[in-house]
Amino acid sequence: MGQQEIKIGYVKTKNIMTKSNLPLGGYSVNPYIGCPHACKYCYASFMKRFTGHKEDWGKFADVKDWVKIKNPKKYEGQRIVIGSVTDGYNPLEEKFANTRRLLEELQDSGADILICTKSDLVLRDLELLKKMNRNNKLTVSWSINTLDENFRKDMDEAVSIERRISAMKKVYDAGIRTVCFISPFFPGITDFETIFERVRNQCDLVWLENLNLRGGFKADIMKYIEQSYSELVPLYEEIYHKKNRSYFEAVEKKAREIAEKYECRFVDNEMPYERAKAGKPVIVDYFYHEEVRGSENSGQRNKKMGL
Repeated sequence: MGQQEIKIGYVKTKNIMTKSNLPLGGYSVNPYIGCPHACKYCYASFMKRFTGHKEDWGKFADVKDWVKIKNPKKYEGQRIVIGSVTDGYNPLEEKFANTRRLLEELQDSGADILICTKSDLVLRDLELLKKMNRNNKLTVSWSINTLDENFRKDMDEAVSIERRISAMKKVYDAGIRTVCFISPFFPGITDFETIFERVRNQCDLVWLENLNLRGGFKADIMKYIEQSYSELVPLYEEIYHKKNRSYFEAVEKKAREIAEKYECRFVDNEMPYERAKAGKPVIVDYFYHEEVRGSENSGQRNKKMGL
């Protein structure tokens, strides 16, 4: 998607930092509103209720301008998630460099900084990230839920999976902690073991999160499955209409078995800070977002509410 297809706006804000209710806790920072990646399953599309945009999700983006963070040390020891709603390295970042500005303001904060992206544009800032890594707990995460580029193209307009994986390796080799975020996990489509095999030598953690269908995009995804993967319709009906968790319980069991096979740690709703041994990333179970939301990444869950 070219930037000329995006309606671009500009928004001034006094404070770019927002307290987060994500499982990871801490602060959430989004240098843009809206996202050109236009993921069909994006939970963040609900943001239109607050922004007043009439355009379809993926067809607009606002560039934020904020008051400079004058006291970055205020966030020392705090977790800061960049890109929880809008990918900070979406294509607009190449022109506006908002995420780079944010990183420069936080570089001496001593914060635990997590960058979430689907892009390889992060490599533009690699030297800055290496510098930041000396003073902060720094982690970069890429969302990868398939190795099938055709399925990926059906789901988002971000860069290819191969470009994401290549960027992950370069950041990993630069001594920065990396995550492969297998999310959202599409039942019958996402092949966890194959993805794990592909990335295990270039990431420190592998996160797992199920496809959580809710809101306006639920009907769209179910229609897509009916049209493109008709053999999976009964499975999706069982999971998303009858609330049957047995499929994802089986995936969790398989993930534990893979962890044992490769001598990896397996943890539930927890983000340990460490560089894993090569080829032995920590596997983190973040299935059932509604159970881990607001849990402050404590290893505990708010059970049990259904899918």
